[in-house]
Amino acid sequence: MAAPKTKFAHLPLHTSGPLECAMKGSVLLQHPFFNKGSAFTTQERHDFELTGLLPQSVQSLEQQVQRTYQQYASRPDDLAKNTFLTSMKYQNEVLYFKLISDHLDEMFSIVYTPTEGDAIQNFSRLFRRPEGLFLNIHDIDRVRHDLAMWGNAEDIDYIVVTDGEEILGIGDQGCGGILISVAKLVLTTICAGIHPNRVLPVVLDCGTDNEELLKDPLYLGLREKRVRGEKYDQFVDEFVKASRQLYPRAYLHFEDFGLTNARRILEKYRGSVPCFNDDVQGTGCVTLAAILSGLHVSKVKLGDLRMVVFGAGSAGVGIADQVRDAIATERGISKEEAAKQIWLIDRPGLLTTATELNGAQESFARPKEDWEGKKTDLLGVISEVHPNVLVGTSTVPKSFTEEIVRAMAKHVERPIILPLSNPTRLHEAVPEDLLKWTDGKALIATGSPFKPVKGPWGEGGKEIEIEVAECNNSVVFPGIGLGAVLSRAKLVTDAMLVAAVEAVAALGPVLKDSTAPLLPGVDMVRDVSVRVARKVIQVAVKDGLATEKDIPTDEEELDEWIREQMWRPEYRPLKLVEMEGASRQARGEMRVVGTISRRDTF
Repeated sequence: MAAPKTKFAHLPLHTSGPLECAMKGSVLLQHPFFNKGSAFTTQERHDFELTGLLPQSVQSLEQQVQRTYQQYASRPDDLAKNTFLTSMKYQNEVLYFKLISDHLDEMFSIVYTPTEGDAIQNFSRLFRRPEGLFLNIHDIDRVRHDLAMWGNAEDIDYIVVTDGEEILGIGDQGCGGILISVAKLVLTTICAGIHPNRVLPVVLDCGTDNEELLKDPLYLGLREKRVRGEKYDQFVDEFVKASRQLYPRAYLHFEDFGLTNARRILEKYRGSVPCFNDDVQGTGCVTLAAILSGLHVSKVKLGDLRMVVFGAGSAGVGIADQVRDAIATERGISKEEAAKQIWLIDRPGLLTTATELNGAQESFARPKEDWEGKKTDLLGVISEVHPNVLVGTSTVPKSFTEEIVRAMAKHVERPIILPLSNPTRLHEAVPEDLLKWTDGKALIATGSPFKPVKGPWGEGGKEIEIEVAECNNSVVFPGIGLGAVLSRAKLVTDAMLVAAVEAVAALGPVLKDSTAPLLPGVDMVRDVSVRVARKVIQVAVKDGLATEKDIPTDEEELDEWIREQMWRPEYRPLKLVEMEGASRQARGEMRVVGTISRRDTF
């Protein structure tokens, strides 16, 4: 056997060299983690009793991708393509992830928003086989038992959990929310190399308030209104505590919880569990990264930022929180003082002390007396405070009108404008209009992908093409999770999130080319995730929160250490081992319920 190419090939999560396997024949072909299909080598076909089970031609992974892409392209619509990819995932995970990685720009919207939203809405009608863990609020006593069936303490690295109440802008989807947990884990593997056989998607079925689902005879979840209050809190608490006790090295990712619960649950557990909420924190992180890149281009200091957020829901307030915390750190002031540089506007207008507010909004309320006699709509606030950053999370289409944008640009040389509402039809403005109304000076990032915009904004009126950044959480959350998993961090702190933001902002293409996007795209997302993970790990080590041993301190060595533990969609040589004494992975038991019996279940 050739010597390992890296000095970190001894690590438990290493991805170099042969892969031990104790399965043979049809059992091996039916295992998605080990199956290579027509790419099993001649020697592997003999060693693993496959000679009569496959066509004779030995093909490469690249040839398989070519064939599979042709099959994918023949599907009639996006939902059919999503269903095809799901079927591929059940058969051959390497081929599935390689296909998506090679065509990521094209397939990202198929495996995630918006098409995954369609798949979730049709979950009960398209259902073929279960994937993940379904927990029932009326069986709280079974939570620990059902969780324990998924592996030993060291088997799970990353858990995504949802209660399905607020899915991808399409609302309450009940138990169909399991697919958002699955989709997020797919992104962590594609973008950050989280091992796909060491993850666990979970849905907490608490019922649904979606009348269409309740009336649907094929709906697979609890057919009752959502359970709330004390019983709901007990259910969530039992899940979080059992997850932590059963899988003490796992990272917990909350996804698409309802507005009233998302922040509350995060704040309850983030002081004791390594957890993250992408809706509250991820959106804020990637938006702050775009803002930092824009400030760099416009030569404005973070401490001088004045930001208006139009839409004060969980995303808008999450962005405001991240920006406020960054300002406080930059200026060495309190969060309360930093919040004075941010104005939140919602349906009633500017949020003031006279507005009915939730707990998350209160710290951003402006004194009522300061705004007596002044207009508190979006145009009025912009005309009064002269912001250099305008963020849209309102889902009110075309709300950033020409009058509003010109009013902002009148007082700011390079306005940073971020219409982030999804889907595209709900955007507050489109890049073409924003650039036209600001003579090409606006620095823009959007919530959905847009094509580059051409205009006479170059030197001497020369036509140039400006690329527009997409504020895609996937350039941030996978790297944060990777850093937390590899360092086995005790917590995910604000300092780690700030480090992650700075890492993404530093890779903004606009820093080298003023016509390039504010943020790196998904085409370089694995490199971004390495940088983000490195920064997160360094903070975890510095603050005494990393529990993993022998983490390198040299940055180049640390990057190699990270990359060696990132799973890649490549066929590794298989090494036959005896079933007796083989690891759970070699026996094909990872994520296979019923293969263990844990004594620590109760």
